[in-house]
Amino acid sequence: MHVSAIPTRALVAVGCLTLAACGSVTSAAPGSKTELRNRLPQSVRDSGVLKIASDLNYPPVDFKAADGTATGLDPDLAAALGSFLGLRVQFVDLPFAEVLPAVQDGKVDLAMSAVIDTRRRQQGTDETGNRIDPGVDFVDYFVTGTSILVKQGNPLGIGSLDDLCGRTVALQRGTVQDEIAQLQTSACTRTNKPLRIHRLDTDDQALAELAAGTAVADLNDYPVAEYNTRTGRGKGTFQVTGGQFQTSPYGITVRKDRAALRDVLAKVLDQLIRNGEYDKVLAKWNVQGGAVTSAVINGGR
Repeated sequence: MHVSAIPTRALVAVGCLTLAACGSVTSAAPGSKTELRNRLPQSVRDSGVLKIASDLNYPPVDFKAADGTATGLDPDLAAALGSFLGLRVQFVDLPFAEVLPAVQDGKVDLAMSAVIDTRRRQQGTDETGNRIDPGVDFVDYFVTGTSILVKQGNPLGIGSLDDLCGRTVALQRGTVQDEIAQLQTSACTRTNKPLRIHRLDTDDQALAELAAGTAVADLNDYPVAEYNTRTGRGKGTFQVTGGQFQTSPYGITVRKDRAALRDVLAKVLDQLIRNGEYDKVLAKWNVQGGAVTSAVINGGR
């Protein structure tokens, strides 16, 4: 029986039709878990771990549970990001002043430590515009403002930064609140009421000074200030006054040369916002007021 020869090219074409597009066998849908994981840096895929720097002393955003594990808004959100990508998250507890350098030096993959996205941190500049470090990139995931925490009853009637003139404020060094207080010193000096700043390693130390009366106020992020009026030794001891000011975003912090990791994290955050996982994490920590509607890269000013 004579069988007609079929050109090789035709066989390939028939095979592709039978398999419903050969390329689809190995390619992943854009935005899918597989596609986004495939876009991660090879080192992250190989290790299967996202190593994250954080100062675990800032509840409810970043702190240690009774068993010593990382907990709070950032660890829970990081766990959701890692789960989506099929990665384990590992938190590295560092003093806040060492968090950004750890990212820049490549000791960790990223930072999630209530780091406020600012133009200065993006560019690595000081208050005069001089370059002091390589800078970082941010994926913004939460909006917060600075609050003033005072003793319950607000005996000194403090309601604004100007009310701190002639007094002592306690805060954690290297934070945006440190920058805010430093700027306020100029305003206070013009009124001949110098502002004294106690810069401490942790916010817990600043709270201790406020409780002892060594300082009249502690400046920190609104979720943290509010949390410290409702729990632990702060319940019935402290109150927030003056509302929020200088609203800014928290950003997942990534090294400048790791744009691929940054962009994947932004895409995954958008997926978590759409599927409701993001809202669940915020609700758990009672911080829904800081929710964002989409991931933004370097949105701080």
